[in-house]
This record gives sequence, C-alpha cells and structure tokens, in this order.
Amino acid sequence: MRRSVFTRLLVVVVLIAVCSIAATAWLATQLTKASIAREQGRELASDNKIYAALLLYATAHRDWSEVDGVLGSLAEEHPNRRVVLVTKDGRTVADQGGDGGQLPATASAVVDALAVDPVLVPDAPADRIDKRVLGPFRTPIDFRDREDRTGSLYCLRLVKKEQRKLDCRENDLPFDTAADFTALLDLEDLVNACLARRSLPPVDLDPDYTPARKQSTGADPPDKPAVAACVAASRKEQLAPYVAPPVLLYLTNPKGTPTAAISLSGNGWQVVGAAAAVLLAAVGVTALAGARITRPLRALTAAAQHLSSGGAIPPVPVRGQDEIAGLTRAFNTMAANRAQLEQARKAMVSDVAHELRTPLSNIRGWLEAAQDGVSDLDPALVTLLLKEALVLQHVVDDLQDLAVADAGSLRLTLEPVAVPAVLAQVRAAHEARAAQAGVALSVSSGDLTVEADAVRLRQILDNLVANALRYVPAGGSVSVEAVLDGSVPVHSHVVISVADTGSGISAEDLPHVFDRFWRADKSRARSTGGSGLGLAIVRKLVEAHGGSVGVTSAPGLGTTFTVRLPARDHRH
Repeated sequence: MRRSVFTRLLVVVVLIAVCSIAATAWLATQLTKASIAREQGRELASDNKIYAALLLYATAHRDWSEVDGVLGSLAEEHPNRRVVLVTKDGRTVADQGGDGGQLPATASAVVDALAVDPVLVPDAPADRIDKRVLGPFRTPIDFRDREDRTGSLYCLRLVKKEQRKLDCRENDLPFDTAADFTALLDLEDLVNACLARRSLPPVDLDPDYTPARKQSTGADPPDKPAVAACVAASRKEQLAPYVAPPVLLYLTNPKGTPTAAISLSGNGWQVVGAAAAVLLAAVGVTALAGARITRPLRALTAAAQHLSSGGAIPPVPVRGQDEIAGLTRAFNTMAANRAQLEQARKAMVSDVAHELRTPLSNIRGWLEAAQDGVSDLDPALVTLLLKEALVLQHVVDDLQDLAVADAGSLRLTLEPVAVPAVLAQVRAAHEARAAQAGVALSVSSGDLTVEADAVRLRQILDNLVANALRYVPAGGSVSVEAVLDGSVPVHSHVVISVADTGSGISAEDLPHVFDRFWRADKSRARSTGGSGLGLAIVRKLVEAHGGSVGVTSAPGLGTTFTVRLPARDHRH
C-alpha cells in the first residue's frame, strides 16, 4: 500500500463504499413497504389506457352524455382508480369509482380530440388533431389521394367561386369522394376567412389539406407558416361540432385522497444518526488520505510555479517509492535538463555573436577606412572583404544545416553510393591543401557500397578531413580508410575512419568534441580553428543516415574519427 497511490485510493473508496452500502441497505429495508405502496398508487400504464379509451369516445361522440358505459368498463378493468371528468367551467360530467372526495388541485390530463396530448400519444399529428376525427369528411386522411386527378374538385371550386353553370360530373363521383370535396370547399372558406383577417391572399387546398400550387404560375403560396396555422385553426373549427367538448381528467384512488407520504416516524433519528456517522467517517478518512497524497503535489506545484518564472530551484525532496515519488524524480530530472539547456542556449548565443563579430568588425573597419579616404578600394581590399563575407556565409550555412537537422526537416536522397569513388573525390578536393601544409593524405577502400545521400556523405568526409588537416603539423599524415564490419551479417555496416598524427585531444576534452562552437584550443582564431560547427554537423548528418560517429584520441598520438553507415545489401 505504501508504494502505490492507486492502491491507497482504491482502499479508501472501498471502505467508504462498504459503509455507504451497509447504511443504504439498512435504510432500504425500513422503507421497502412504504415505497412499494407508493409505486402501486402510480400505475402509469393504467392511466394511459384510461386516457386512450376516453379519447376514442370523444372522437366518436358529440357530447359526454353516454360516457357512463365507457367509465363502467374502465371501473371493472381498473378497480383501484377513480375517474372524474370535469368541464373547463367546473361542471362535473362524470365521477366513476369514488365516493365524491376532494379532487387534486391539478388535472391529470385534458381529453380533447382536437388537441391530443403528445406526451400521452407519441404518434400524434403535428396539428394535434386525432386522425380518427372525420367530421363532414368520409375518407380518412391516410387513405386520401394527394391531389384530385379527376378535375372535379377544380370544377366545383369554379362553380362555387364564380357561380358558373358547369357540368362537373358530380353525379359520376363516388358518394364519399363527393362528400369529401364538398367538406374541403367548406374548409377553404374558413381558411380564406382566417387569411383575410391576416391580410393574406386566399389559397386553394388539396385533399390532404395542404395549399395547392397556383395553376397559372405553379408557385407555392406565400407565408407558409401563416397558411398552416389558419388550416389547423379552421380544421378545429370545422370539426368541433362533431366531437365531444374538451374535459379535464382527474385520476385518483377511490377515496379521492392523495397517496400518503412515506413516514419516517420512529426510525427518523436512527436514519439521521447513521447517515451522519457515515458522512463523518467518509470526510475524516478522505481528508486524511487526501492530505498525505496532496502534500508532495503541493511541493511540486510550488516548484513548477517558481520554475515557470525563470528562477533556479533546488531539487524537490523525494519520499517513498510510489507514483508521486516517480513524478517528483521526473520533475527534478526535467528541471536539471532545463537548466542545462538554458545554459547551452546562452553559451550558443554568445558563441554565435563571437563568431559573427570578428568578420563583421573587419568588414566595417575596412569600409569605414575606404569611406574616410584612409584606404583605397582597390582589388586587394575587395578580395579581403570578399574573404570576410565568405567567412560569414560559411558560419550562416553551418548554422542553417544544424537548424534543419534539429527540426527533423533534413531531407536525404538515399541511394547506393560507391565508397571508393567518394574517397577519390575527397582526396582530389583536399590534396592541394595537404601538399601545401606538408601533410601526406592517403585513402584506401575495398569494393564497398553504402546506402547514403552522396552530397551529404561528401560533406561528412570533407568536414572530417578538413578538421584533421587543420590540426596536423607539417610532416604528419592523414589517412582515410573504409572497411566492412560484418560482425552482424543481417545488419552490416561500412566503417569509414579518418585518422591523423596530430597533437591529439585530452581525455577531459574528448566528450565535448561534437559540441557546437567547441575548440580544443580556446585561444584559436576562427581563421585557424574553424567555426566550431563542423563536427556538430557531422554528427547530425550521420545520425540522419541511421549511423553513428565516434572519436578516439590520445595526446601526442593523434586522433581517429569513425563513421558507421549501413552497407548496401548485395542480395537485392
């Protein structure tokens, strides 16, 4: 338990849950009988059946005078329910299954065939008019054609509107269809009267009560929402005489009294005491565990806030072996790495400024001298300025290569490259400089091939050879050799070594050879010691090839740089 925060939290939660379950089970056993009685008094399924039966009656009758027969059937099916129907003006229409007790303050529902409750009837139409209400119509809406294909409706409409004497073949229509068309024309009169009150033009209706498209223009009527509202209101006005008027439905128990609430008398103090005890125990245990867990987290939070402000922080104490201790160790490591990176950043900025300051100062000095007339802008001065500009360009190019490599955007074109050809090019490029410095330059290689970018491979070897020539005195030698390392046949490598007979590198300086702007001789000028970026670029390029680079050296015996690159698999 001491090693895992998760285990501690799990144990705490289990303890709290056990206490809560025990208290809940005891309380549930005391309240089971009352809870069952309450649920039995609210039988929603029975109430929905009663509402559906009364709604069906309202669709088929014009008043509630014959509802007693329906209520008698409902009383037999639901003997524990009292059904009371009251008009909206407070007159009792029917009271079945009770002894006349007081009614609840709020009705259970409103029985209205022209305003169906969508909660009780989920498939109710959008206008809430029960589909079973036909009124003067003969055909249900679901069995009615969308449009009049006989043309009789259009003819009847002309006869009615323009009072023409036309033969509409009304006698040829089925009796139900003729009745539907007559009722539809009456509905149009109600709809157009409603539209006129809203200052809207009249519309013609199709048999499904939707506005017909104008035959002359083929366009839909304007203001569809207003037309739809008038159609719904006119339908209710037309159908009102054919259905029972709306009534309030009250559903209670036979005595008309509300269901009794659950009583906790006698056990109330025991329930309250148990709940309070569980609450106090849970709060105490959670507070104790939370304090022990959050104490190191608060220390980490304070250290992180101090670190975000840029200040240096001492390591946060690590206690225990759990997850928080691991987080603390990771935070300390991150803080130490951040301090090292910040120091390296400052050093790099200083080194970049130092590398650029000297050539810029030289260029500025010579240009000011030429401007003041102290020196002539002759070819020699131009050559000197160009040399300093090339120095600046070389530093900037090196920095650009490193920036691209650090960003992971270095693009390589890997292809089979013959090692002997590359070494021959390197020798040709540096042979004149080696001869001028009195240094013997030699290369040797078998018939080897590597998977590499030819341009970047040349850059790697050029940097290593140029670095070696810079530190080898006259009479010394630089040798470049390539051999195959087949110790692991499946993953063979070509090992290219650049060895010189220079002064060597001390043991304390050897780990810093590939650092940026590092020079073994801090007093060297850039013209003799380079920019300090060549070996850093070499390491990045070799790693981008999936290889590795290393160095061995001994003071007075020379230095050897070793590059390992994947060999070309001749089996392919």
